[in-house]
Amino acid sequence: MIDPARATLVMIDMQRGFIDPGSALCVPGAAATVGACADALAAARRQGMAVVHVRRSYAADGSDVEPARHGTWLAGGRPLCAAGDDPSTLDCPDVLTPADGERVLVKPRYSAFFGTPLDAALRRAGVDTVVLTGTAMPNCVRSTAYDALSLDYNVAVVADATSSRTPEAQAANLADLAAAGAYVLDVAELSERGLAAMPDHLAAWPGRR
Repeated sequence: MIDPARATLVMIDMQRGFIDPGSALCVPGAAATVGACADALAAARRQGMAVVHVRRSYAADGSDVEPARHGTWLAGGRPLCAAGDDPSTLDCPDVLTPADGERVLVKPRYSAFFGTPLDAALRRAGVDTVVLTGTAMPNCVRSTAYDALSLDYNVAVVADATSSRTPEAQAANLADLAAAGAYVLDVAELSERGLAAMPDHLAAWPGRR
């Protein structure tokens, strides 16, 4: 069993710019997972896990938008930008509002670890297990999961609290992550059993920090 004190739930990019159908950067499956994400947050908080909210926030000139996304972003009114047509795209749904003391990080690219202090913050807190939720599975969640695995964390992915553009993409990405060593569970399991069934790959690993 993994002690919840060693785990952090990471909520990735659950902002209106990725959720609302009218946004140029909308992930079609994201809106349907807001309730599951809220339930995952509640379960993590109840069990004593730390929570980190990771978000995007683009510069007015678009200089930090991924080059492949820039054209869509610009034509779509610069979502996820305080100077864009609709600054509210930066916001999260009310049910996903960070609680007092929960950290909010802004990431410059897909992975929550890339160009952020997330790894350093987790290590300082003695965390060796991350529980991933949010959107989009094939991009930000998946890249965060692989970076976490590369950085020697135990990785869990809450399947129904993550989303993709299609059910087929969601299923394929979850299968790939499971094959790579991530533990895939659903919100019901997280709520009822926490991480009790999750294998601790670090327990007998000779390089354990």
